[in-house]
Amino acid sequence: MHRRLSTRVLRALLASVLFSAAARSSQAQERDILSTLSTLSSVGRAAVQPASPFVIQPYLQLGDAPKAGKREQMALIWHTSDTDAVWSVETRPAGETGAKWSAQGGRPLFQQVAVAGVDAHRVWTAPLTDLKPGALTAYRVLKGDVPVFESTLLPRKASGQKQRVVVFGDCSVDSSAQRKIAYQTYLAKPDYVFITGDIVYNRGRISEYRSKYFPIYNADIASPASGAPLIRSTLFLAAPGNHDILHPDFDKAPDSLAYFLYWKQPMNGPTLAVGGPNVAPMTGPEVSQRAFLAAAGSAYPRMANYSFDYGDVHWTVLDADPYVNWNEPALRDWLRQDLEKAKGAKWRFVGFHQPGFNSSVEHFDEQQMRVVANLFEEGGVDLVFNGHVHNYQRTYPMRFATASGQTGKGRVNGVWTLDKDFDGVTKTKPSGVLYLVTGAGGADLYNPEQTTKPETWQPFTKKFVADVHSMTQVDIDGRRLTVKQISDDGKELDAFTVTK
Repeated sequence: MHRRLSTRVLRALLASVLFSAAARSSQAQERDILSTLSTLSSVGRAAVQPASPFVIQPYLQLGDAPKAGKREQMALIWHTSDTDAVWSVETRPAGETGAKWSAQGGRPLFQQVAVAGVDAHRVWTAPLTDLKPGALTAYRVLKGDVPVFESTLLPRKASGQKQRVVVFGDCSVDSSAQRKIAYQTYLAKPDYVFITGDIVYNRGRISEYRSKYFPIYNADIASPASGAPLIRSTLFLAAPGNHDILHPDFDKAPDSLAYFLYWKQPMNGPTLAVGGPNVAPMTGPEVSQRAFLAAAGSAYPRMANYSFDYGDVHWTVLDADPYVNWNEPALRDWLRQDLEKAKGAKWRFVGFHQPGFNSSVEHFDEQQMRVVANLFEEGGVDLVFNGHVHNYQRTYPMRFATASGQTGKGRVNGVWTLDKDFDGVTKTKPSGVLYLVTGAGGADLYNPEQTTKPETWQPFTKKFVADVHSMTQVDIDGRRLTVKQISDDGKELDAFTVTK
């Protein structure tokens, strides 16, 4: 009955549009007709397809697994309405359609999210274990005994295996550029993706994840117009940015801080306390704050900082928002020890949002992360990835000596030493740390006029591209890594090689 009624109504609507379009331009007629046909098609499909059991379809996370193992583990996440159901996950080697599905032993568990402004729902986490490192694996999700979703996953690769990571930031604004970058990421076929913060605009809310993040990075169809089915099959990791966690105002945005609800990342960062130092103060109704804390559990606020290993790379991920004082001894000790423990890794990467070294007019005064440059140098860091500034920038390999008396707020003065012999082609062993800003993932670009005006760049800047959206692709093969910056239409904007 519903299907028949919907079709009659839409046929009448189409007839009305055709009649009213007669007096309009041919171009306007075409737009109206195509729009109505699209609506008719989508409603028809909805009428014949069963309702989805998901509020948000499954997506992959690393979970609290900072260290690699002989057998790997991951977390599979999906969201449902706040109703009881029995869920399970099965796996088998990808491509072996005749192989038997094996049940994953870990029982999916859920956290209830019941905050103001959105319907109560459940975030399910299924632990996936006993996975072969780097072996493409098929999985399916069952509700009761019925398979309701199927895709593939790539477990974390082991040391010695080649890997590719795509990096971008400042992305989820529901823009055409965001969709194009998602599509280019899909074409690159990365082993994993790292987001340098400002994951979701404007305030990292549940409602914003639902409209600007999940539909694009978990689109059913891969295209420049829609995005791509990435997060269901590709591991995503992220650093939080200012738009994600800086302003937890539960009066203006009661569904804030979704980063701590929807991401499942390692819990090995420095110990932090709710309402304590180096944590953004929450404001708004206490009942809303309590609802968030109940849903977030132990993830808040500790998951703002963490580290993990992937193959030959050790990653350290930091909260660079201005309420964090990276001059504080406890934080510096944690960072120093994390890098010290990673001395066995061939490569050491650091990711955080606000760059310490930036040539854009925009955000130029936000230099607070310069105070940890010496720790990066002492810890043998190779690459630092940032966002916040919506363009692409690469420094020369550099060392930075902070001037005495710097507070770590605003501008941080000091002296830099640049390795201008490094060209990334014939001279590929840098002396110093390479800093990359890769914040052109979808939000409006900053300072495109500076692209062709190198006289406006800081002396430490080697490459500056602000007139096109882009992503960073890094290929690691033993003691050689190759970095390419790729535009939203697939053009190479920059490339360099680093060897050890």
